[in-house]
Amino acid sequence: MQLSILDIIEDTTVDGPEFRTAIYAAGCSHRCQGCHNPGSWDMDKGTWMPVETVLQKILADDFANVTFSGGDPLFRPAAFTSLARQIKQHSHKTIWCYTGFTFEAILKHPERTALLPYLDVLVDGRFVQAQKSEGLLFRGSRNQRLVDVQQSLKEKRVVLYNYNPFLKSTPFREKMYL
Repeated sequence: MQLSILDIIEDTTVDGPEFRTAIYAAGCSHRCQGCHNPGSWDMDKGTWMPVETVLQKILADDFANVTFSGGDPLFRPAAFTSLARQIKQHSHKTIWCYTGFTFEAILKHPERTALLPYLDVLVDGRFVQAQKSEGLLFRGSRNQRLVDVQQSLKEKRVVLYNYNPFLKSTPFREKMYL
């Protein structure tokens, strides 16, 4: 299985808390006005890479967690599900995923839903220029949510992830060092 990848950025701190390896997928048809990465919209612009190659790059960094971004990774859900499953099998890394789809819309699409058991946080919703806010952590507009995916699946409702950079410990930080 292969992924169309625009870029892999190691040790980034802008795509989720702490150091992360960010995987930027090619392709997005949301075409949000004011998108910070309109060059990612073209499905054919990326470099095709085997999932195993991307996995090796992720696992090579012992300390960085993972973020799927783009484009929109959920336009290639089967390949990202395969990658996420293998990340979880081989590490304790947390996985964040940025998407223009809402959590509720993902649940209506079985192939996209298959990715959810492997995600820790989903940054959902299209970027809306009129709701842009510089003060938001890890998202660009007020309509976008940080969804605690595992708690949401358990409770069968959206549960927001309350990130507080001033806390010394969070459940994800504790899990990372198991």
